[in-house]
Parts: sequence; structure tokens; C-alpha cells
Amino acid sequence: MSYDLGVWFPHERLSDADAGKLYVGLCEGTADHPRAHPAVDAFYKELTAKHPEIDTVPDDRIDDHDYCPWSCALDRSPGHVIMPCVWSKADYVNGLIRELARKHGLAVFDPQAGRISYPKCAPSSSAAPKPGNKPWWRFWR
Repeated sequence: MSYDLGVWFPHERLSDADAGKLYVGLCEGTADHPRAHPAVDAFYKELTAKHPEIDTVPDDRIDDHDYCPWSCALDRSPGHVIMPCVWSKADYVNGLIRELARKHGLAVFDPQAGRISYPKCAPSSSAAPKPGNKPWWRFWR
């Protein structure tokens, strides 16, 4: 059993139901990937610097879930990341993902609850959108 979360840049606001359909489509490979955004890559790089992908973990650390909490490889495109973690690390990973997503201005979908959460503040300058690529929640400039 795993605990999963998905993140993507909120180019548009989705309802919980529409976010759920997108998430399932991404998992099944039947949905188009969300549009690319540099914040997704920045999120992924920061996340995997802290907890590397499971395929890169040395054999002697494969069961060290503090080092790598993932239950399988992360599903990633330039527009999204889906992260399945071992159930015993669910609380920790939930907090970490939400913190990093907030930092990078990403939406978080929790398929266990069927809810999407949107950033409450603007992303850091390193994750700021390029001109013409503003998120729905950023109405200034």
C-alpha cells in the first residue's frame, strides 16, 4: 500500500472532480500532461536532492525509508510529478510535498481525499512564471 500525491502548476483552477480526472488520466497514461512550467522542474530537483528516486538508491539503502520514502519511481513530466510513498512515511511526505509545492507555487492533488489544494501565496522568484504564463491566482502584473 502506498500514499500518493500529485503536483502541477495551476495554469487554471480545477474542481476536485476535474483534478481527480486529470490525476487518474496521468496515472493511466490517458491524459495529456499538464503544460510545462519551470516551477515543476525546480520542485522535482529540490525533492530528489532530499530524497532520491528509488531507481538510484544503492542496494544497501533500499529499505531505508528515511533516505528514500518512495514505493516506486516518481511519474514525472515537465508539467507534473506524481509521488507514491510507503505508507509509514505518509505524514512526513505529505508535509514535505505541501511545503515544497507552496514554495514553488504548485497545486497539490491528494487522491486519497479526492481534493486539490492551491498555493496561498506567490511562488518564490526562482519559480516565478514567465510572461504570458501567469497562474490563475496571480492577477497583478
